Amino acid sequence: MRKPFGILKKIPESSGVYRFIGKNNKVLYVGRAINLKRRVSQYFQKNIDPRIVEMVLLARDVKITKTNTLFEAIILEANLIKKYLPKYNVREKDNKSFVHLVIPRRVMYPQPFIVRGRELEIGKWRNNGNYVFGPFQGIRELQELLKIIRRVIPLSMGRCVPNSGKPCFDYQIGLCPGVCIGAITRQEYQKSIHNLILLFSGKKQALIKRLQKDNPGQAVALKHIQDVTLISGMEKWKVSIGKQFFGRIEVYDISHFGGKDTYGAMSVMENNRITKDQYRLFKIQSAPGNDDIRALEEMIKRRLRHREWRYPDLMVVDGGIPQVRHIYGVLKLLKTKFPLVGISKLQGDRFVFAPGIDLSVRKNIQAMRTALLGLRDEAHRFGNRARKRGTKNISEHRLVKQFCYTE
Repeated sequence: MRKPFGILKKIPESSGVYRFIGKNNKVLYVGRAINLKRRVSQYFQKNIDPRIVEMVLLARDVKITKTNTLFEAIILEANLIKKYLPKYNVREKDNKSFVHLVIPRRVMYPQPFIVRGRELEIGKWRNNGNYVFGPFQGIRELQELLKIIRRVIPLSMGRCVPNSGKPCFDYQIGLCPGVCIGAITRQEYQKSIHNLILLFSGKKQALIKRLQKDNPGQAVALKHIQDVTLISGMEKWKVSIGKQFFGRIEVYDISHFGGKDTYGAMSVMENNRITKDQYRLFKIQSAPGNDDIRALEEMIKRRLRHREWRYPDLMVVDGGIPQVRHIYGVLKLLKTKFPLVGISKLQGDRFVFAPGIDLSVRKNIQAMRTALLGLRDEAHRFGNRARKRGTKNISEHRLVKQFCYTE
C-alpha cells in the first residue's frame, strides 16, 4: 500500500478495530485503538519495524469497524484474531503474554479463568469442551477487563469457595454475587455466566436487550461502560458508568419516640433494585436517648462488623452537615473508605457530601436523587414500623425477630 493518504482521510478518530487486508481479501493483521486515525497512521511513518513495513507493502486496503468504547474494541479484536488467524498477529500468538479467557462447562458454579495460550494445549485445559475466548494481549489487560465487567455482572473467581459459609473478599467489595455464602441460586448464577459468554462473544446488544427484561439496572450500567485512556504506552482503565452505577447502596435512618425505643434502620438497593430481604434493624443499646448522631454512629459501627454482608458502594445517612461530619470522622478512625452522603430534611432534602467525593461523582449522585430519596423514605418507614410494633411486644413480633440485630 504505497498511497495511504486517501484511506487515512476516511478513517474516523474514534475507538474501534482495524484490519489490514491483502491479496484475495485475506486478513493480514487485526488491531484496535482508542483513536483509529492516529493508530493506523503510525503504520506509515518512517523508522518502523521491518516486519510492519512488509505487512503494509502487502496490504491492499484497511477496513475499519467503529465501536462505542475501547472496552468493546478489545473484545472484538480478540474475536477477529481467533476467526481469521492473521499471519502478522502470529508473533503475538506465540508470545508468552498471549492469554485466553476460559469458562468451564461442566461445573455447578463456573469460575472464569485466565489461561496462557500454550496451557490450552496441555493438562486440564486440553480439548475438554470449555468456552474459550481470546487471544488477548496480556494478563493485566484481561484482569482489568474482568474487573470492570464484574462491577456490572458479579461473578465468582479466585479463592471463592461455593457454599463455604465464609464470605470471600470479592463478595465484600461487590465483585462476587455471594456464591461463597449461598446468597445466589445455581440457576441465577448460571444466568450471569451466560451473560458473560454473550458479552465475550461480541453480542453486547443482545445481552442488553436480555437484561432490559431481567435486570434493567445492569442493562443501564452495561450500556454506559466507558473506556480507557492511554498513558505512557500502558492502558489504564477508568470506569465511568453513565449515571454512576453503585452496585450496593445503603441508607441509614434513626427512629425513636421521645428518646425511647430507639432503632436504626438500614434500607438497601442492589444493582438498581430495592432488596427488602437485605433490610436490617438495629436496637440501639448504648447511645443516649434523643442523640441521633450517637445512635447513627453505633448503628454504622455494628453494621460494619458484619463482614458476611456485602459492603456498600455508597453510604447515605438521614441528616445534614453534623451527621455527615461525625460519621465521616468515624469511618476515618475505622480506616474504612466509602462515599458518604447525607440527605438534610431541614434544607429541603439537600444532599450533603462528605470530603473526597469529586465533582463528577457528585453530579452522578444528584442524578439519582429520586431513587435515593425513595430509599431514604423506605428506611424511615421500615424503622418506624418496627419501633411501633416493637413497643407492643418486642420479644414476639415477627418483623423485629426477623430483621433486628443486637450484636
